[in-house]
Amino acid sequence: MSLKVIGSGFGRTGTRSLKEALEILGFGPCHHMEEVFARPEQVPLWQAIAAGGRIDPEVLFKGYAAQVDWPGCHVWRESAAAFPDAKVVHSKRPDESWWKSYSQTIGKLITVYKTMPMPPHIMDMMNAMEPLISEATFHGKATDRAGALKAYHRREADVRASIAPARLLVFDVAEGWGPLCAFLDVPVPATPFPHRNLKDDFWQVLGGEPV
Repeated sequence: MSLKVIGSGFGRTGTRSLKEALEILGFGPCHHMEEVFARPEQVPLWQAIAAGGRIDPEVLFKGYAAQVDWPGCHVWRESAAAFPDAKVVHSKRPDESWWKSYSQTIGKLITVYKTMPMPPHIMDMMNAMEPLISEATFHGKATDRAGALKAYHRREADVRASIAPARLLVFDVAEGWGPLCAFLDVPVPATPFPHRNLKDDFWQVLGGEPV
């Protein structure tokens, strides 16, 4: 199975909702950080990338039809090259909405995860992802509003500059089924567009938000 949809947008841009939406539309299974947490055998692949190893999207996403969220969005360029027929969905949301959500979840997690009780494979994954997010993506400003938003805008600009317009949808999940279904050339389903992974849902997966 090859990827048919590549998600280039950062986490906290509605990626959990987008994952479910893509699976409803037949583009599943869809890779997402939750998939890594649920499948410890994937962790060594991302540890190797964090250590500077070669990126092979065909290995990383074997068995998946779509990918959204971190860690997959970190290798969007390589995925777009490896799967030239795949379409790219760049998820986004308004700046302040994204920053509020990100800073209360992923941004906070980066600073406290080492003090949290976690299964060993999740701790290993966090240790691999911390440099990819904090340094490679946010250049040491993962918890700085201005610095994080600069990286957030830079990602969208890079994607727009690299992906042909006919292959790219810049998408806010608040837009619902219409733009996504038109872009993927599939019918609009009767079910409501999913709304998943609120702040409390994020921390529940990790055993609760630390005080």
